[in-house]
Amino acid sequence: MAINLEIDENLIQKALELGGDRTKRAVVEEALREYVQRRKQLKILELFGTIEYDDDYDFKNFSQHIPVTLVEY
Repeated sequence: MAINLEIDENLIQKALELGGDRTKRAVVEEALREYVQRRKQLKILELFGTIEYDDDYDFKNFSQHIPVTLVEY
């Protein structure tokens, strides 16, 4: 899909230098990937404090019941 954007040339040049990308398109695509990833991370942060935990859960007791297989090398 072709999109025409007017982007600050100095900003694009700095991004080209910092990112090591060879084309303006690569810079814009990388910036969009990072933007999407960051927004997804922010959505995860919104979950903090919304999960209820069982105060009686004993993770140490639970871990003793997990079978362990030893492998010799």
